[in-house]
Amino acid sequence: MNKLNLCLALLSMCFLLACQQGAPVDTLPLVKGDYLGETPPDTIPKVFGDGFISTHLYTRDFAMMPDGKEMYYSITAIGYNLIYYTKQNPDQSWTEPQPASFIKDYSYMYYEPCISADGQKLYFLSDKPVAEGAEGNEDIWCVDRTGDTWGDPYNLGEPINTEGAEFYPSVTNDGTMYFTRRPVGERVHYIYRSKWVDGRYAEPEKLPEQVNCGASRFNAYIAPDESYIIVPAVGMEDTFGGTDYYICFRNADDTWTEPVNMGTHINTKSGREYSTTLSHDGKYLFFMTERKAQTTTEPMDMSLSKLQDMSNQTLNGSSNIFWVDAAFIKKLK
Repeated sequence: MNKLNLCLALLSMCFLLACQQGAPVDTLPLVKGDYLGETPPDTIPKVFGDGFISTHLYTRDFAMMPDGKEMYYSITAIGYNLIYYTKQNPDQSWTEPQPASFIKDYSYMYYEPCISADGQKLYFLSDKPVAEGAEGNEDIWCVDRTGDTWGDPYNLGEPINTEGAEFYPSVTNDGTMYFTRRPVGERVHYIYRSKWVDGRYAEPEKLPEQVNCGASRFNAYIAPDESYIIVPAVGMEDTFGGTDYYICFRNADDTWTEPVNMGTHINTKSGREYSTTLSHDGKYLFFMTERKAQTTTEPMDMSLSKLQDMSNQTLNGSSNIFWVDAAFIKKLK
């Protein structure tokens, strides 16, 4: 059995166990309609795709094609870090989530999908080595759209990628890329920007302290029109937990406003708010957060079987994708 087949076998075993201990894979809910047929949220965040996209597995990151008919997101489970996707059929139903078509070897990390404004490129993080036999590193990769699928992955190379770690790409309507870099020998992460000029990326610039706020920061999301940036930052004085979402607005002279905490309906005491994105139409903010169902101090059944049932619920304290009406963002300015 070769390495790929072994990985596939292990992954199959994981899903079989999930079927025995929680909601069976073959009973995923049938979902139809835009946004999986869900009622859009108002000012109160809701779990997105409960039991379909958001499950008991560690789930984060989110990206949509410009027409809203394909969704991509990240899952971590039993040592695998993969991008999954679902697409809408002509009858409005959504396909069962599967690993992205460009993933050929599950032993590497495929994470943090980002789709260009025209839907022709999908950027992502991977530690896949550039050449066979080379040592892998956290770099930003890309696939190009070919028909209704994606081509082979390729490393963006310099000046985006370095010997340090680069990750979480986010692109504007004009192709400017914002991303995170952890320089060689450092533990602190910084947000950079690289403009798309004459068909290539310009030398990246480290953004000012308003964006690179706190003790460290990472996974910044830039609005498509570059009007604001959402930064998960740690070490801020007004934090509700370890890492919170902060927003900085971009001024006409390309300076940035001071970071503003996005509030308790987005941030939690868990301190694990790591990634955001807007829907394809800009109406909703999708964000990753770790939340669990309300607990009680009253005595309750804590048998092993009950504990297993609780751990297989969506709100088990692991990471899930929530969504909320994005209109509140303008009020933060």
